[in-house]
Amino acid sequence: MKSFKDIYRSAENKIAGIGAAPGIVIGDVYLFTKEKLEISKASITDVEEAIKNLHEALERSKKELTKIFAIAKEKMGPTRAGIFEAHLMILDDPILILNIINRIKKEKKQPEYIVHDEITKYQDLMIISHESYMKERAHDIEDIKNRIVRNLRKKQWKSKIQSDVIIISETLTPADTLLLSRNKVKGFITDHGGLTSHAAIISRSLNIPAVVGTHDASHKLKEGQKVIVDGFHGYVLFNPTKAQIKFFEAKHEHLVSLQKELEHLVDQPAVTKDGKEIELLANVDVTGEIDIVKTSGAQGIGLYRSEQLLDEMGTIPSEEEQTTVYSRLASRMYPDSITIRAFDIGGDKFNLFDYDEPNPFLGLRGIRLLLENSKLFKEQIKAVLRASKNKNIKFMLPMVSTIVEIRRSKKIISDCMAELSKENIKFDSEMDIGIMVEVPSAAVMTKELAIEVDFLSIGTNDLVQYLMAVDRGNDLVSDLYQEFSPVVLRTIKMIVDDANRAGKPVSLCGEMAAETLAMPLLVGLGLESLSISPTTIPYAKKIITSFKFKDAKKMAKNCVENCFEEEIVNNLEKFFEKNNIVRTRNII
Repeated sequence: MKSFKDIYRSAENKIAGIGAAPGIVIGDVYLFTKEKLEISKASITDVEEAIKNLHEALERSKKELTKIFAIAKEKMGPTRAGIFEAHLMILDDPILILNIINRIKKEKKQPEYIVHDEITKYQDLMIISHESYMKERAHDIEDIKNRIVRNLRKKQWKSKIQSDVIIISETLTPADTLLLSRNKVKGFITDHGGLTSHAAIISRSLNIPAVVGTHDASHKLKEGQKVIVDGFHGYVLFNPTKAQIKFFEAKHEHLVSLQKELEHLVDQPAVTKDGKEIELLANVDVTGEIDIVKTSGAQGIGLYRSEQLLDEMGTIPSEEEQTTVYSRLASRMYPDSITIRAFDIGGDKFNLFDYDEPNPFLGLRGIRLLLENSKLFKEQIKAVLRASKNKNIKFMLPMVSTIVEIRRSKKIISDCMAELSKENIKFDSEMDIGIMVEVPSAAVMTKELAIEVDFLSIGTNDLVQYLMAVDRGNDLVSDLYQEFSPVVLRTIKMIVDDANRAGKPVSLCGEMAAETLAMPLLVGLGLESLSISPTTIPYAKKIITSFKFKDAKKMAKNCVENCFEEEIVNNLEKFFEKNNIVRTRNII
């Protein structure tokens, strides 16, 4: 039976990109292009009339964005709809507007030229940034700039999009993505953009499969052409063969049937055949996923990636804004707990700070950056504490490598508690504090670090990267990123054993936990808690209820003693065959 790897290895009709929103769809191409604006630099004689036209264009733009904001709140929830609220704030920026007006008076040029030139200056600064986050925000601002210019010309954008097509474009603004989704489009493909682009976030929230960052799909593909979009793996197949269509139709049907088949497991615990119960928690990237968490059968949120708030809101949220978000999450999950990870910024993640680092993966990221930016850290800590009144919030520190970092963080947390107490603000004074174990130094010192905290969580994404000294995003060495390396397995076993000796609970929240083959192995290594994507939880329950803990433990021991990844994978596959476990997540 062919696998995805087999299909893509032999396909000459593939376009590679980034899987930004999961799903598989087959449909016809609609090339989405907007009229390219030719900006007039002509001189003007009536300055007052020009300024009046500017104000009218700004008001029309605000009305349009207010309407889009209302649609976004209805379809995506208030938090992610904040993207458009941020755009409205730009239209009300007094400094920007004053600069434009002063330039109109001084230069006596068409307002559209001044608007275009002034906003482009800000975009250019973002585009030359080393951070992908800032580059993507520059694309968002393009929509605002063009909107004002179009309204200065008193033109309206009219869409003739038909339903059930796959939209292909060089780039999509958040407004484009939202408005096009109302036409029941089947998928999105873009030349530019990444996982943190607002268009990608909106696609995920609306459950529309998307592949972004293809570089040249809009030039390669033609109107009406049939394509397959694989939002899981980040590939597009154009002019698919009958065999390819048959393969992906079968995979899509398989996914739908599996989801129905697993519905009965939602309310069931994950217990092995010999009675070992495994706690299954959910990883949450964006606040809108809370609905999926509630229906997935998760026993709580094991990892809330709070840094995604920076992306959702387009800026650093205030203490009040964070308090609101965390409070809503905690209330929705009550009485189950939620673990909020402090902002994990830097490295391969977007960074709002202008640090010029030759090697950001080994630089100022995670807890290191937070300790250097105490105002940011304290505001988040206070927001988390203020939201902890129901006593179901835990707080976790990312990228910890020394005991000193933990003690410095605990001192700041203690100071924040004292400040809130002075203001008579209620909070959970016994809130659990934990750490991510994701660098080798923390793994080696687990027993000592565990004494300092209430719980630990293994982050395999970075742990594998640092143990194997391999950049997981570098195709040249990607074969060395081995989750099933004996080095990785032995390290996880060491962390679990040392945490147990210290009497502290330990979970695992990396992507490895969602890998089908890894589930019995992780249980066998002694992990009693896994935190995975909410959509994976029913699959995990099906697998865990299919084997005995004593057998998994024996199998894991054999794997740890192996010296080659290939041997370990073979052992795992034999374990699945012996226990008649279907690898239900082969679909992705």
